[in-house]
Amino acid sequence: LVIEMKTAGGHNAPPRGKMQLSDAGEPIYGERDAIDIKKLCELGVPFWLAGGYGHPEKLREALAQGAAGVQVGTAFEFSDESGLREDYKHALLQKAIAGEATVFTDPLASPTRFPFKVARLEGTGSEPDVYAARPRVCDLGFLHEPYRTPEGSIGYRCAAEPQSLYVAKGGSAEEAAGRKCLCNALLANIGYPQVRNGSRTEQGIVTAGDDLCSVPLFLPPGQSTYSASDVVAKLLEGVPSCNSRSAEDTRGLGDRLRPVEDPLCAELETV
Repeated sequence: LVIEMKTAGGHNAPPRGKMQLSDAGEPIYGERDAIDIKKLCELGVPFWLAGGYGHPEKLREALAQGAAGVQVGTAFEFSDESGLREDYKHALLQKAIAGEATVFTDPLASPTRFPFKVARLEGTGSEPDVYAARPRVCDLGFLHEPYRTPEGSIGYRCAAEPQSLYVAKGGSAEEAAGRKCLCNALLANIGYPQVRNGSRTEQGIVTAGDDLCSVPLFLPPGQSTYSASDVVAKLLEGVPSCNSRSAEDTRGLGDRLRPVEDPLCAELETV
């Protein structure tokens, strides 16, 4: 099981109970949303903790609580090997280094109705004026939802498509308000924006976890970028039996596994 906390990037589970928003407009999570680690351990199945666990001390904490490991996303998102557009990656990494990176948990953006983490970045769909200039179109359909038509067949609709179309398919105008086309935005994030009428009109919407400002932790001394192996090496510093592992030892973990004698290190590498 992967147990994802509210600070994780991408989609978050909504708070239990009636949705309440903070003054900043973000969902408010309470005690009912807390994870009972003891109960998880009693299930007797391996579990990984995610959302804010991309730190050496958090890996150590997770293992001490009985987790098999941690799931890390944001740290790798801004590494050299990430497929995120270089201009987006560089701009947000620089914001993180300066301590100016911010992430907004948007309760409306996603047509799935799940809260969605949006990294604030000028020139992208995270900015209201930029997204408002985009024609409201849904032409990929990765997040379509099925509905029963008046004739009894199955149709598909998306809360991010033109509002009139969504309403004609039985949706409500209120449900469509504030929704954004994440399908197009996420493709634009990796350098594949749709081309319409001969021009690239799509801007990305970058998602990241709440600990975006922590990614400079993985920068080698004197460097302005870092690799995936730097992330792995830094995270393993949180495990006493793996402290002797160097960055060179972890290089290439994406396509190979190093034989190691320590079973904990072996399991971490497999994960």
